[in-house]
Order: sequence, then structure tokens, then C-alpha cells
Amino acid sequence: MYETSLVDVEPDDLLGFFVGWPKPPSRERHLELLRGSEHVVLARDEETGRVVGFVNVVGDGVVSAFIPLLEVLPGYQRGGIGTELVRRALELVRGRYAIDLCCDEELVPFYERFGMERVTAMALRNPDGL
Repeated sequence: MYETSLVDVEPDDLLGFFVGWPKPPSRERHLELLRGSEHVVLARDEETGRVVGFVNVVGDGVVSAFIPLLEVLPGYQRGGIGTELVRRALELVRGRYAIDLCCDEELVPFYERFGMERVTAMALRNPDGL
């Protein structure tokens, strides 16, 4: 099941995300970043209610939006959850001039399926900011 509300979400509901990150955010920090987003879509296991995936969108509410994070727990990957999370996130910001994200090279084909295309981008990364 998918939802866009964080009303009943607690830090302990966010266990297991950010696999492979060199310095993952704490669950408390994770919830804080979700609460600070313009939009969030959560995927929950229908039997257990566990949060198994999420995508968040930040933006100006008018012209541009950025999708900083899409995560699906390893045991739930390859089942269409990530696709549905992105589809729902894009629907929430449909009509904006710019909807951007950054991804690793191996994920480019996944995002191209949504009509996204490569653009030149610049970025700063501060791992201590987590």
C-alpha cells in the first residue's frame, strides 16, 4: 500500500534504509528529512504495515522539483515498488518546468523509462552534513 502522510511514522519505522551508504543518516534524521520534504510517498508491506520504500520530493511548489532519495529495502526490490514510488512522485509534481534528480550510472535506464533524460549538472557533497 502507498501513502503520502507521515502522521503515524516514527523513527523505528525507518529501519534498514541507506544500505551501502558510507555514513547513513540516523532514523531520526531520516524522519526529519522526510518531514522537511514538499512531498513524500511511502510504500508499506500490506501484511505487516512496515515501511519498505520511500521517495521524497523537494521543490518550490511552482516551477521546479528535485527528487533526492528513492529507497526500497533490499528484500522488497525488483517487485515494482520503486517504479510505483517514482510514478506517484512524478504525478504529484506534474506540470512543473523542471523535475530533476541525480543517480548513479547504472540507474539511468530505470529513470529513462519515465521520460527523463540526461542533463549537465553540478553538485557539492558534504558527508558530514548527514
